[in-house]
Amino acid sequence: MRDLRTAATFLFVPGDRPDRFDRATESGADVVIIDLEDAVAPTNRPAARDYVRSWLKSGGRAIVRLNPRGTADHDLDLRALQSLAGYVMLPKVETAAQAEATAAALGVRTRVVALIETARGVQAADAIAASEVVLRLAFGNVDLAMDLGVEPDDREALLTARSLIVLASTAAGLHGPIDGVTTALNDADAVQSDARYSASLGFRGKLCIHPSQLHATRIGLAPTQIQVDWAREILRGSLAGQARAVGGAMVDRPVEERAHDILRLAKDTSDGIDRTRAVSNPASSPFTN
Repeated sequence: MRDLRTAATFLFVPGDRPDRFDRATESGADVVIIDLEDAVAPTNRPAARDYVRSWLKSGGRAIVRLNPRGTADHDLDLRALQSLAGYVMLPKVETAAQAEATAAALGVRTRVVALIETARGVQAADAIAASEVVLRLAFGNVDLAMDLGVEPDDREALLTARSLIVLASTAAGLHGPIDGVTTALNDADAVQSDARYSASLGFRGKLCIHPSQLHATRIGLAPTQIQVDWAREILRGSLAGQARAVGGAMVDRPVEERAHDILRLAKDTSDGIDRTRAVSNPASSPFTN
Protein backbone atom coordinates (compact mmCIF):
# COMPACT_ATOMS: atom_id res chain seq x y z
CA MET A 1 0.00 0.00 0.00
CA ARG A 2 1.48 3.32 -1.11
CA ASP A 3 1.88 6.20 1.34
CA LEU A 4 -1.66 7.45 1.91
CA ARG A 5 -0.48 11.03 2.07
CA THR A 6 0.38 11.02 -1.65
CA ALA A 7 -1.49 8.01 -3.09
CA ALA A 8 -3.54 8.58 -6.25
CA THR A 9 -5.77 5.55 -6.91
CA PHE A 10 -8.08 4.19 -4.21
CA LEU A 11 -10.05 1.00 -4.92
CA PHE A 12 -13.15 -0.02 -2.96
CA VAL A 13 -13.81 -3.69 -2.22
CA PRO A 14 -16.89 -4.95 -0.31
CA GLY A 15 -16.16 -6.04 3.24
CA ASP A 16 -18.32 -9.14 2.88
CA ARG A 17 -16.21 -10.49 -0.01
CA PRO A 18 -13.02 -11.75 1.65
CA ASP A 19 -12.21 -13.68 -1.52
CA ARG A 20 -11.53 -10.31 -3.15
CA PHE A 21 -9.31 -8.73 -0.52
CA ASP A 22 -6.00 -10.17 -1.69
CA ARG A 23 -6.92 -9.76 -5.35
CA ALA A 24 -7.70 -6.10 -4.75
CA THR A 25 -4.22 -5.57 -3.32
CA GLU A 26 -2.80 -7.07 -6.52
CA SER A 27 -4.91 -4.88 -8.82
CA GLY A 28 -2.36 -2.09 -9.17
CA ALA A 29 -4.30 0.35 -6.97
CA ASP A 30 -2.17 2.50 -4.70
CA VAL A 31 -4.56 1.88 -1.81
CA VAL A 32 -7.39 -0.59 -1.19
CA ILE A 33 -10.43 0.51 0.82
CA ILE A 34 -12.36 -2.35 2.38
CA ASP A 35 -15.90 -1.08 2.70
CA LEU A 36 -18.16 -1.78 5.66
CA GLU A 37 -20.71 0.85 4.61
CA ASP A 38 -22.49 1.26 1.26
CA ALA A 39 -21.10 -1.86 -0.42
CA VAL A 40 -22.36 -4.19 2.31
CA ALA A 41 -26.00 -4.98 3.04
CA PRO A 42 -26.87 -4.33 6.71
CA THR A 43 -27.56 -8.02 7.31
CA ASN A 44 -24.05 -8.90 6.08
CA ARG A 45 -22.15 -6.38 8.19
CA PRO A 46 -21.53 -8.64 11.22
CA ALA A 47 -19.85 -11.21 8.98
CA ALA A 48 -17.98 -8.46 7.11
CA ARG A 49 -16.48 -7.18 10.36
CA ASP A 50 -15.24 -10.64 11.18
CA TYR A 51 -13.73 -11.05 7.70
CA VAL A 52 -11.98 -7.68 7.86
CA ARG A 53 -10.68 -8.21 11.38
CA SER A 54 -9.28 -11.63 10.49
CA TRP A 55 -7.64 -10.36 7.30
CA LEU A 56 -6.01 -7.40 9.04
CA LYS A 57 -4.77 -9.63 11.87
CA SER A 58 -3.16 -11.91 9.29
CA GLY A 59 -1.13 -9.00 7.92
CA GLY A 60 -3.45 -7.51 5.29
CA ARG A 61 -3.01 -3.80 4.65
CA ALA A 62 -5.88 -1.55 3.63
CA ILE A 63 -8.02 1.35 4.72
CA VAL A 64 -11.37 0.38 6.21
CA ARG A 65 -14.38 2.54 5.43
CA LEU A 66 -16.50 2.61 8.54
CA ASN A 67 -20.17 3.38 8.88
CA PRO A 68 -21.01 7.00 9.81
CA ARG A 69 -20.82 8.24 13.38
CA GLY A 70 -24.16 8.25 15.15
CA THR A 71 -25.16 4.83 13.82
CA ALA A 72 -25.21 1.51 15.65
CA ASP A 73 -23.06 0.04 12.89
CA HIS A 74 -20.36 2.63 13.56
CA ASP A 75 -20.14 1.61 17.19
CA LEU A 76 -19.92 -2.05 16.19
CA ASP A 77 -17.21 -1.21 13.64
CA LEU A 78 -15.15 0.47 16.36
CA ARG A 79 -15.53 -2.48 18.69
CA ALA A 80 -14.42 -4.93 16.00
CA LEU A 81 -11.42 -2.93 14.81
CA GLN A 82 -10.11 -1.41 18.02
CA SER A 83 -6.29 -1.34 18.13
CA LEU A 84 -6.24 -3.04 14.72
CA ALA A 85 -7.15 -0.54 11.98
CA GLY A 86 -4.39 2.04 11.64
CA TYR A 87 -6.13 3.88 8.81
CA VAL A 88 -9.84 4.36 8.32
CA MET A 89 -12.13 6.30 6.04
CA LEU A 90 -14.91 8.02 7.94
CA PRO A 91 -17.99 8.92 5.87
CA LYS A 92 -20.16 12.00 6.26
CA VAL A 93 -17.65 13.89 8.37
CA GLU A 94 -19.08 17.26 9.43
CA THR A 95 -16.77 18.28 12.28
CA ALA A 96 -13.16 17.73 13.24
CA ALA A 97 -14.39 16.31 16.55
CA GLN A 98 -16.05 13.40 14.75
CA ALA A 99 -12.77 12.34 13.14
CA GLU A 100 -10.91 12.80 16.40
CA ALA A 101 -13.39 10.75 18.41
CA THR A 102 -13.22 7.90 15.92
CA ALA A 103 -9.42 7.90 15.93
CA ALA A 104 -9.32 7.97 19.73
CA ALA A 105 -11.71 5.03 19.96
CA LEU A 106 -9.62 2.92 17.59
CA GLY A 107 -6.19 3.74 18.96
CA VAL A 108 -3.86 6.67 19.43
CA ARG A 109 -2.04 6.06 16.15
CA THR A 110 -5.12 5.78 13.95
CA ARG A 111 -5.31 8.28 11.11
CA VAL A 112 -8.45 9.24 9.22
CA VAL A 113 -9.31 9.91 5.59
CA ALA A 114 -12.26 12.27 6.08
CA LEU A 115 -14.96 11.76 3.46
CA ILE A 116 -16.79 15.04 2.90
CA GLU A 117 -20.21 14.34 1.42
CA THR A 118 -22.71 16.74 3.01
CA ALA A 119 -23.24 20.49 2.80
CA ARG A 120 -22.28 20.81 6.48
CA GLY A 121 -19.11 18.88 5.85
CA VAL A 122 -18.12 21.17 2.98
CA GLN A 123 -18.68 24.23 5.16
CA ALA A 124 -16.48 22.73 7.90
CA ALA A 125 -13.75 21.46 5.55
CA ASP A 126 -11.14 23.93 6.84
CA ALA A 127 -11.47 22.74 10.44
CA ILE A 128 -11.64 19.08 9.45
CA ALA A 129 -8.49 19.31 7.33
CA ALA A 130 -6.64 21.06 10.16
CA SER A 131 -7.26 18.19 12.62
CA GLU A 132 -4.09 16.34 13.57
CA VAL A 133 -5.76 12.95 13.00
CA VAL A 134 -6.86 13.72 9.41
CA LEU A 135 -4.45 12.48 6.77
CA ARG A 136 -6.41 13.42 3.62
CA LEU A 137 -9.78 14.80 2.61
CA ALA A 138 -11.94 12.87 0.14
CA PHE A 139 -14.97 14.09 -1.75
CA GLY A 140 -18.22 12.11 -1.78
CA ASN A 141 -19.82 13.47 -4.94
CA VAL A 142 -22.77 11.05 -5.07
CA ASP A 143 -23.97 11.67 -1.51
CA LEU A 144 -23.36 15.41 -1.69
CA ALA A 145 -25.33 15.60 -4.93
CA MET A 146 -28.19 13.87 -3.16
CA ASP A 147 -27.91 16.32 -0.27
CA LEU A 148 -28.01 19.27 -2.67
CA GLY A 149 -30.63 17.85 -5.02
CA VAL A 150 -28.36 17.87 -8.08
CA GLU A 151 -26.88 15.25 -10.39
CA PRO A 152 -23.61 13.63 -9.22
CA ASP A 153 -22.00 14.11 -12.63
CA ASP A 154 -22.99 17.80 -12.86
CA ARG A 155 -19.57 19.42 -12.66
CA GLU A 156 -20.87 22.97 -12.47
CA ALA A 157 -23.23 22.18 -9.59
CA LEU A 158 -20.43 20.63 -7.53
CA LEU A 159 -17.61 22.97 -8.57
CA THR A 160 -17.81 25.19 -5.50
CA ALA A 161 -17.74 22.22 -3.13
CA ARG A 162 -14.79 20.66 -4.91
CA SER A 163 -12.86 23.93 -4.87
CA LEU A 164 -13.50 24.48 -1.16
CA ILE A 165 -12.16 21.01 -0.37
CA VAL A 166 -9.01 21.65 -2.41
CA LEU A 167 -8.51 25.01 -0.68
CA ALA A 168 -9.01 23.45 2.76
CA SER A 169 -6.46 20.73 2.05
CA THR A 170 -3.86 23.17 0.78
CA ALA A 171 -4.38 25.58 3.68
CA ALA A 172 -3.88 22.72 6.16
CA GLY A 173 -0.71 21.53 4.44
CA LEU A 174 -2.26 18.29 3.21
CA HIS A 175 -1.65 16.71 -0.17
CA GLY A 176 -4.31 17.36 -2.79
CA PRO A 177 -7.62 15.68 -1.84
CA ILE A 178 -9.19 12.54 -3.30
CA ASP A 179 -12.09 13.05 -5.70
CA GLY A 180 -15.23 10.93 -5.77
CA VAL A 181 -16.30 8.04 -7.95
CA THR A 182 -17.30 7.77 -11.58
CA THR A 183 -20.34 5.50 -11.56
CA ALA A 184 -19.84 4.27 -15.16
CA LEU A 185 -18.05 0.91 -14.91
CA ASN A 186 -17.40 0.29 -18.60
CA ASP A 187 -16.63 3.80 -19.87
CA ALA A 188 -12.90 4.38 -19.66
CA ASP A 189 -13.22 7.70 -21.50
CA ALA A 190 -15.63 9.02 -18.85
CA VAL A 191 -13.32 7.90 -16.04
CA GLN A 192 -10.29 9.50 -17.67
CA SER A 193 -12.20 12.71 -18.36
CA ASP A 194 -13.40 12.91 -14.77
CA ALA A 195 -9.88 12.33 -13.46
CA ARG A 196 -8.46 14.97 -15.79
CA TYR A 197 -11.07 17.43 -14.56
CA SER A 198 -10.27 16.54 -10.94
CA ALA A 199 -6.57 17.15 -11.51
CA SER A 200 -7.29 20.53 -13.11
CA LEU A 201 -8.96 21.64 -9.87
CA GLY A 202 -6.12 20.45 -7.63
CA PHE A 203 -7.28 16.95 -6.67
CA ARG A 204 -4.45 14.42 -6.55
CA GLY A 205 -6.39 11.18 -6.11
CA LYS A 206 -9.63 9.51 -7.08
CA LEU A 207 -11.91 6.84 -5.64
CA CYS A 208 -12.52 3.83 -7.90
CA ILE A 209 -15.31 1.26 -7.66
CA HIS A 210 -13.84 -1.31 -10.06
CA PRO A 211 -10.32 -2.33 -11.11
CA SER A 212 -11.19 -1.49 -14.72
CA GLN A 213 -11.20 2.19 -13.70
CA LEU A 214 -7.66 2.27 -12.34
CA HIS A 215 -5.74 2.66 -15.58
CA ALA A 216 -7.94 5.46 -16.93
CA THR A 217 -7.86 7.21 -13.56
CA ARG A 218 -4.09 7.11 -13.44
CA ILE A 219 -3.80 8.56 -16.95
CA GLY A 220 -6.31 11.28 -16.18
CA LEU A 221 -4.52 12.35 -13.01
CA ALA A 222 -1.12 12.43 -14.69
CA PRO A 223 0.25 15.62 -16.29
CA THR A 224 -0.36 15.82 -20.03
CA GLN A 225 2.53 15.60 -22.46
CA ILE A 226 2.03 19.28 -23.21
CA GLN A 227 2.46 20.09 -19.52
CA VAL A 228 5.56 17.90 -19.25
CA ASP A 229 7.13 19.48 -22.35
CA TRP A 230 6.38 22.95 -20.95
CA ALA A 231 7.96 22.09 -17.60
CA ARG A 232 11.11 20.76 -19.24
CA GLU A 233 11.41 23.89 -21.37
CA ILE A 234 10.99 26.12 -18.31
CA LEU A 235 13.69 24.29 -16.37
CA ARG A 236 16.07 23.89 -19.27
CA GLY A 237 17.31 27.44 -18.86
CA SER A 238 16.74 27.74 -15.13
CA LEU A 239 18.57 30.54 -13.35
CA ALA A 240 17.60 29.43 -9.84
CA GLY A 241 14.48 31.55 -9.62
CA GLN A 242 15.81 34.61 -11.42
CA ALA A 243 13.15 36.22 -13.61
CA ARG A 244 13.59 35.72 -17.35
CA ALA A 245 11.55 35.26 -20.52
CA VAL A 246 10.78 31.85 -22.01
CA GLY A 247 8.74 31.69 -25.19
CA GLY A 248 7.64 35.28 -24.74
CA ALA A 249 6.33 34.72 -21.19
CA MET A 250 7.89 35.77 -17.90
CA VAL A 251 9.32 32.98 -15.76
CA ASP A 252 10.24 33.44 -12.11
CA ARG A 253 10.49 31.27 -8.99
CA PRO A 254 6.78 30.33 -8.65
CA VAL A 255 6.70 29.26 -12.30
CA GLU A 256 9.80 27.13 -11.82
CA GLU A 257 8.26 25.52 -8.74
CA ARG A 258 5.18 24.65 -10.78
CA ALA A 259 7.41 23.08 -13.42
CA HIS A 260 9.19 20.98 -10.79
CA ASP A 261 5.81 19.86 -9.38
CA ILE A 262 4.64 18.75 -12.83
CA LEU A 263 7.76 16.66 -13.45
CA ARG A 264 7.59 15.08 -9.99
CA LEU A 265 3.95 14.18 -10.53
CA ALA A 266 4.72 12.75 -13.97
CA LYS A 267 7.44 10.55 -12.47
CA ASP A 268 5.19 9.38 -9.64
CA THR A 269 2.38 8.40 -11.98
CA SER A 270 4.42 6.64 -14.68
CA ASP A 271 5.00 3.47 -12.63
CA GLY A 272 1.39 3.42 -11.55
CA ILE A 273 0.17 3.53 -15.14
CA ASP A 274 2.15 0.37 -15.88
CA ARG A 275 0.81 -1.35 -12.75
CA THR A 276 -2.82 -0.70 -13.60
CA ARG A 277 -2.61 -1.47 -17.31
CA ALA A 278 -3.12 -5.19 -16.68
CA VAL A 279 -6.62 -4.68 -15.25
CA SER A 280 -7.82 -1.94 -17.61
CA ASN A 281 -10.17 -4.39 -19.30
CA PRO A 282 -13.21 -5.40 -17.19
CA ALA A 283 -13.21 -8.85 -18.81
CA SER A 284 -9.82 -9.56 -17.24
CA SER A 285 -10.65 -8.04 -13.87
CA PRO A 286 -9.89 -10.04 -10.74
CA PHE A 287 -13.38 -9.12 -9.54
CA THR A 288 -15.39 -10.73 -12.34
CA ASN A 289 -15.91 -14.03 -10.51
